Amino acid sequence: MRFVDIIEKKRDGKALNQEEIHFWIQGYVKGTIPDYQVSALCMAIYFQGMNDDEIAILTNEMLHSGDVIGLSDIAGMKADKHSTGGVGDKTSLSLAPMVAACGLKVAKMSGRGLGHTGGTLDKVESIEGFDISLDEEEFKKQVNDIGLAIIGQTRQVVPADKKLYGLRDVTATVNSIPLIASSIMSKKLASGSDTILLDVKFGEGAFMKTPHDAQVLAETMIRIGKKLGKDTRAMISNMNQPLGNAIGNALEVKEAIATLKDEGPQDFKELCMKAGSIMLMQGKIASDESEARKMLQENIDNGNALLKLVEMVKAQKGNPEQILHPEKLPTAKYQIEINALTEGYIKNLHALELGTLAMLIGAGRKVKEDSINHAVGIVLKKKDGDYVKIGDSLATVHTDQPLTDEWIKEFYECFEMSQTPVQKAPLIYQVIE
Repeated sequence: MRFVDIIEKKRDGKALNQEEIHFWIQGYVKGTIPDYQVSALCMAIYFQGMNDDEIAILTNEMLHSGDVIGLSDIAGMKADKHSTGGVGDKTSLSLAPMVAACGLKVAKMSGRGLGHTGGTLDKVESIEGFDISLDEEEFKKQVNDIGLAIIGQTRQVVPADKKLYGLRDVTATVNSIPLIASSIMSKKLASGSDTILLDVKFGEGAFMKTPHDAQVLAETMIRIGKKLGKDTRAMISNMNQPLGNAIGNALEVKEAIATLKDEGPQDFKELCMKAGSIMLMQGKIASDESEARKMLQENIDNGNALLKLVEMVKAQKGNPEQILHPEKLPTAKYQIEINALTEGYIKNLHALELGTLAMLIGAGRKVKEDSINHAVGIVLKKKDGDYVKIGDSLATVHTDQPLTDEWIKEFYECFEMSQTPVQKAPLIYQVIE
């Protein structure tokens, strides 16, 4: 078999078979197929697409390009959740303890961030000593013992995706639904959970820009999950403004802790409650959404959800005192209030630009090699639909360096104002089962 024939076949819009996709993935991981040929195939897929069978085969081949974690020796149902990311998305830090406190096992592999703020791993590493590098046996033991673990993806899990994503990133082929779907689902399936919930975001601060594109991606991933025998469901949620109020790693950990005490932002809590309800129904812990919501709220009210986060942090060598006393988390040198210069209703709050501004003061990475300052970031005081008077605080900026005039100017430009009332946009647009 010649790889050039596979490129030509996809270039001409024909479907690839299992043998051809196996040849591609195995050869690329082993290094017998060069980058330049795989980049040509990715560009052909970008323009020609793939059908459901091709995407399922590609996902399965990527899944089996490395280790697949078997969780069958963990008692009970095991759940996983994936977000396509966005500004202020600290969902796992509240959601996972909430559902684990209700009795559902959560075995989660997470990633780092590039651009905007950090990923889930960067956020949990705001906690002193927190170890993301559990081996497979430690990971399974912890999930069995306390019902919850959040770790980094090992090098042995889905190596094909690591190689492919790095290539797609520099060949303008990232934004392809078949390649996105197979990338996400191969990693989720490799982690071995029984159920998968996908939070697929759209808008300025997200990868998919419209609700329609997010729905197409979600439905594609659900079909992959079903073809490969996993209960897979999805929420479509709005990322045209940051999720919650905090943008930045330790600040987001503090907001997640506040949410577990029922003191967090309402929009963030509602996303966690909706996602948690779906997960509890998937895991057969609750029979309907009403029962699930009641269970989640009870475990917030009685403190068990917060204690579950404390348990996880302690088990992974982190400092539990920082969860019980969040003021002990990393703190920036300066807290600078930025006050409104105009009066009116916030019509648009540009999430991508706010995420970029947080990155510029150290909360995210421009390139993979950059280090993150866990203490810095932005805490918003006003969001879309809110009425603002001149002098009202728009946000507190946590920074280790004085803010430049240019940074402040760009911050103000993130707020688009209206003199007439603005209706708040819904956070969750759709649930797809």
